[in-house]
Amino acid sequence: MKLRVFLWCALGVAILGLAVFAGWVASLPPATGPVVAQAIAPQETSATLAALAPPKRARPLVAIIGLNDATETTDYLMPYGILRRSGVADVVALATGPGPVKLYPALTVEADATTAQFDARHADGADYVIVPAMSRDDDPAVLQWLREQAAKGAVVIGVCAGAKVVGAAGLLDGQRATTHWYFLDELRERTPSIRYVADRRFVVNPGVATTTGISASMPMSLTLIEAIAGREKAAAVARELGLAHWDARHTSAAFKITRPFALTVMGNAMAFWNRERMGLGLSRGVDEVSLALVADAWSRTYRSRAVAFAATHDAVETRHGLRVLPDEVAAQWPMERRVPAFDDRPPARALDEALAAIERRYGGGTADVVAMQLELVRAPAPQSTSGS
Repeated sequence: MKLRVFLWCALGVAILGLAVFAGWVASLPPATGPVVAQAIAPQETSATLAALAPPKRARPLVAIIGLNDATETTDYLMPYGILRRSGVADVVALATGPGPVKLYPALTVEADATTAQFDARHADGADYVIVPAMSRDDDPAVLQWLREQAAKGAVVIGVCAGAKVVGAAGLLDGQRATTHWYFLDELRERTPSIRYVADRRFVVNPGVATTTGISASMPMSLTLIEAIAGREKAAAVARELGLAHWDARHTSAAFKITRPFALTVMGNAMAFWNRERMGLGLSRGVDEVSLALVADAWSRTYRSRAVAFAATHDAVETRHGLRVLPDEVAAQWPMERRVPAFDDRPPARALDEALAAIERRYGGGTADVVAMQLELVRAPAPQSTSGS
């Protein structure tokens, strides 16, 4: 009798839960409509560049801080790769402690130094500190180090949900700011004095800046290059990256949880028995930006995870000297479960092609889910041409 009552109660709870979930999904907007980002006024661009001017050195020192146990892949690697590619600054990838930096949702790297080693070498601090999203927004060592760097005159740049870390350090109090669309309410709750700025991929104040979602670190990095070395240099790097423009234009209303987004995520997550491990071969000299974008994209489908493999356990050195540790040792990976080759393409095109490959494998809804997480307006799928 007791078992029968328990089973009926469990069934009732399950039905109630499904009803609540169905009601929530039904309340979501069906989709986001077409959006057009407005151009940025020249006066605003000039003010942004002035606020990002090198505060100390003619050749600035840029420090990218990472939490060892979980730091966002693209937030950490993309500014490193773009700024190192430009050659306009000295760039170091830091970890809060010894040992590798485990990135999420993919890849593991060896940092150039720890924050303690950096402080011993550069007592006057960095010119710029880039703060990626981290697994914890309140790590005491990170927050204290950021406060110290700001006090020494560094411009602190919170990338994506890294804005929450910057806010937790008290550096966004009373400041204009933005962050990844999914974490905006959380940032405003934790740092209520911020003045949120919509429709901007990045928001810059004297001494502190923030960006929207993951892909925004690309235009932010190019804007930093322009502030350091001028428009012509930034344009040259943008061409190498395959990016047409890099100003702050954005359409915040395009990024929200919609009914198709929720249903796709739920459907993919529930198909746990059909999860794929997509092999991503590491090769010496791989471009950090392309590597980060492609690994990130394939690990955000709720159907797959990018697994970095190499022939030995040894770290593989990237184009600009960062060392990536393989997840697995394997001479080969089954071709049907391999991430398509990407390193002979500009990074922006590599990402577009990764999204197109994800759409072919899992459907357009899944590719849209990945783009939404990256806070990226999807480009049309690239067309193959003869001789390409």
